[in-house]
Amino acid sequence: MCNRPSLRAYNAGVDYDASLHWLATLLDFERTGEFTQRPDLVPMHALLSVLGDPHRRRPTVHVAGSKGKGSTAVMVEAILGAGGRVTGAYVSPHLHRYTERVRVAGVPCEQAVFAAALTAAREAMEVVAPRFPDRAFVAFDALTAAGFVAFRDAGVDTQVIEVGLGGALDSTNVFQEMQTASRDQRSPQQHVVVITPISLEHTAVLGSTIAEIAAQKAGIITHGGAVVVAPQRESALDVFRAVAAERGAQLIEVARVCQMTRSSASADAQEFKLKTARGTYSATLPLAGRHQLDNAATAIVAAEALASCAGFDLTPAHVREGLAKVVWPGRLEVLKRTPLVIIDGAHNGDSAKRMVAALREYFGLARAVFLFGTLAGKDAAAMAGAVGSFADHVHLARWRHARAADPRELADAFRATDAGVSIHGDLGAAYEAAAADASARGAVVAFGSIAFVAAVREYLLGIESDMLRMAFVSPHSAESDAPGTQDQR
Repeated sequence: MCNRPSLRAYNAGVDYDASLHWLATLLDFERTGEFTQRPDLVPMHALLSVLGDPHRRRPTVHVAGSKGKGSTAVMVEAILGAGGRVTGAYVSPHLHRYTERVRVAGVPCEQAVFAAALTAAREAMEVVAPRFPDRAFVAFDALTAAGFVAFRDAGVDTQVIEVGLGGALDSTNVFQEMQTASRDQRSPQQHVVVITPISLEHTAVLGSTIAEIAAQKAGIITHGGAVVVAPQRESALDVFRAVAAERGAQLIEVARVCQMTRSSASADAQEFKLKTARGTYSATLPLAGRHQLDNAATAIVAAEALASCAGFDLTPAHVREGLAKVVWPGRLEVLKRTPLVIIDGAHNGDSAKRMVAALREYFGLARAVFLFGTLAGKDAAAMAGAVGSFADHVHLARWRHARAADPRELADAFRATDAGVSIHGDLGAAYEAAAADASARGAVVAFGSIAFVAAVREYLLGIESDMLRMAFVSPHSAESDAPGTQDQR
């Protein structure tokens, strides 16, 4: 057992900005697109061992998937918190501040707590790194370790962990050995895996088919544990069924065990009733979109499964109270009413289709003015195809992120849908033009990568982001030849 000092011993004198600047020295796929292949997670296990294995000894819900994993994770967190559990939730990416990734009792941790935990992870990395001279820790390794340290020192008794990328070789996939040991000792397993819907994403890293991507996600399935699978394509289900059978895991398919009825829906909330194998629930969910009902059903079944294996009570009142308090910005979120401004992190073709369906059904829109931005390498054509016929006009812009896709290339994708397109030199100009197009009676919908949605929130709400604190800007921002506004049909 490690004798390192606890997080509380680090709190004094730890500087948040300094911790962010150190984090910026590490390879970071999210910020820069730099990706390092890894053959295994041995260095990550060694890092956690030096820290005293802070990820262990508490019931865990581990969430992977392509769509809805963040929403599902915070719903599970809210339900468990309403049931009296002291929850920790590790989610990614953040919108504005890194502290959003490490949530304790339903809220982002304090900056001092985050900085102290990251300092502990940094010092442990300095101990472990010489053992693996040909391997490099990345930013997500440090963040994951820091999250576990913060949970341990905050007295968290139940944790919800969201996978970053893939599953099998993700930094969070550190529960396999613990579950194997638990099985060998015939002690109760307090671990539930959740897999949300799979779609094509990160194909250069995860695979070019649904089945290949599903196999990566299935890598977090533990031996003898419970696996809750959201409604899926059959090609993904086939993979999950096979891996669960191989590992002796209990597979719970939400589509088979749940019966849901939606009783009301609006842009602000939707009410539903759900019957599962273990209970009947009635709840109000303050998130729009039918896909969020699937996420809610998945979260409820996951909370049921964890309560069953960990031996604590979960009642319909806990579900109702927890879901009513869910706040998850950037997902069909209304920022302004006149004109109506909606933002949504629909970051692939499937998500964009769901967004358009929700705009029709929940907001009563027949058309909208779009503001769009995504990261380089994303399937812009699929997203453009999903919204093109719904768009009055599409506004594109330069925005501050090293991986931001060139708006001139995005314009080609939208032009193929016959949508009107304008390119602007900066995000502020693009928003103001979109708002003028929409006028007081129309709607502006800003969508794309979460990082882009965050940039729009920052512009409209005056939020300072950690990206600026890290002095991290896109190479495009310094270009003197950034294009002015151009109308392209």
